[in-house]
This record gives sequence, structure tokens and C-alpha cells, in this order.
Amino acid sequence: MPLHPQAKAFVDTLAEEDRPSWEELGVEKAREVFLTFEEMCGDAPELARIDDHTMPCGLRLRLYSDHATAVPVTVFFHGGGWVLGNLDTHDAFCRRLADASGCAVVAVDYRLSPEHPFPGPIEDCYRATQYVVENAARLNVDASRLAVAGDSAGGHLAASVAIKARDRADFPIALQVLLYPVIEPNFETPSYREFADGFGLTRDTMRWFWQQFLGGRAAAPEAAPSHAESHQDLPPALVITAEYDVLRDEGNRYAQRLQTSGVDVQHRQQDGMLHAFLHFAGIFDTGMEVGQHVAAEIGARLRGSIS
Repeated sequence: MPLHPQAKAFVDTLAEEDRPSWEELGVEKAREVFLTFEEMCGDAPELARIDDHTMPCGLRLRLYSDHATAVPVTVFFHGGGWVLGNLDTHDAFCRRLADASGCAVVAVDYRLSPEHPFPGPIEDCYRATQYVVENAARLNVDASRLAVAGDSAGGHLAASVAIKARDRADFPIALQVLLYPVIEPNFETPSYREFADGFGLTRDTMRWFWQQFLGGRAAAPEAAPSHAESHQDLPPALVITAEYDVLRDEGNRYAQRLQTSGVDVQHRQQDGMLHAFLHFAGIFDTGMEVGQHVAAEIGARLRGSIS
């Protein structure tokens, strides 16, 4: 379908402003600019509890909950190409997720690339998830009903944590939520060719993000969730993709790969939308609507399984 009018307005504004790309800005300046996008992220509801925690290893977490009792929990990994973002850039999204799902959310401030390349961010996210499980009583969450979730590069981290948790058998994951996820460094898919430039996230930017994440290595197949030895026995998955997104095809294919491996998959491609439409729900009404759907599905999967 055609670009949604709000998405077209956003694309037209980008063309008129002719802003430097993330790779042109460089790591430090790009991080500063990314922090200025708060006004596009939408309303952030008040919650009973928003607490920051620091793990013994130094990783920072932020707990969101509107409940005095222990409720199921979603561990969330933010997007930003493994290079950008922190607890504040996705604060509004995490507040809405906790509010609408009826579950707690724990956001993870994993260490960023290029300072901490692969596998560092994945190990950080795995370690943080394990910490939530082992400290559930202190955090007042029910980690027996736990989801991992992330947007973009955070979706890559969530998929990677789900695979690692299956392989290591340290803790069960009830649901993986992959929001327009990065899956593999294949820049020749139809969506990469069609939307290489002019639709927000570009092919050159994704090449740069992967270069930062891989620490300059030409390739690391083990960094791609699609290259796992097996996709059987993984947690049920909720996968959201966007039609006008370079990452569309790899997200769609990963959803199909999971499904053919016997995984329970709910997949929704949002037609007319751009990458990051959920994060920027302040300018995309569809982002707010689909965000409510994602939260409702998490709530149904986690809270509905409590007897």
C-alpha cells in the first residue's frame, strides 16, 4: 500500500532538511543527536514504580511497574544499531508497555558498540535477564512468566538471548517480542534494494551499524540469529515488521523460519509504515495503535498463563 500520510510527511521533512546521516555524524555526535528525539516518542504515562538499579557488574536497569504485587515481566532491549540509545531514549515506550500490558518492564542499559563489540551486547543482555530471574523477589516481579523484547537492534538482542537461553537452559522464556528486528547483515534483500535511501533508515547506515557491532570484522555468522544451528524449541514469538523498512524482509523471513521450525509465531507486517514507527509514536498514530496491540499480546501471553 502507499506510504501512510504521516510517514510520507516524515520522509518529506527528512528530504527537505537534508540532515547528516548517522555515519556522517560519527559515534559521539550521533549519540547526542539521538537523545534529542524525545518529542517524537509520544506520551509517557505515570506509573506507581520507576526504579533504577545497578547490577554488581555495573550494568544499569530501569524497572517499570504499576503494581504493588509481583507481576510477569518483560525484559526490554532498546534499539539504536547497537551504537545509540540508553534508558532514557526508550523511556516513553517502556512506560506505555508496562501500563498497557499489566506487566512489569525491565529496560537494560547494555554496553554499546564500537567500544563493546559482538558478543558484548548480547552477553550483557543475557546477563541482565538472568539477573532479573535470580533477583525476582527483590525486584518484586514474577520471573516465572518472562518475555524478552526489543526494537531494531534490540530485537536482534532479544532473538539472540532467546537462542542462548534455550542452549544454556539457565531459565525459561515464555515469549520473544521482535519489533522490526535486525537479523543478519544481508544488504541485498529486496527491501534493502527498494528502500536503500530516502525512507529514514538507510542501507549505508545499517552497513555502518554492523561494522561498529562486529568490531571491524568482515563477517561473523554466529552474530546473526538466522544462522543458529537450530530454531526448534525456541519461545513463542511476536514479530512486527514495517513495509517501508530495509529490515522488512529479514524480519519476515525470520518469522517464517521460526514458524517452519515449529515455533508458535504471531507475525504482523504493518503496511504503509517506516522503521521505528513504534518508537516514534508521537508522530505516527499507527505506532501508538500497534504498541497497544503488542502490549495486549504480551499481557495475554504472560498474565493469561497464570492460574
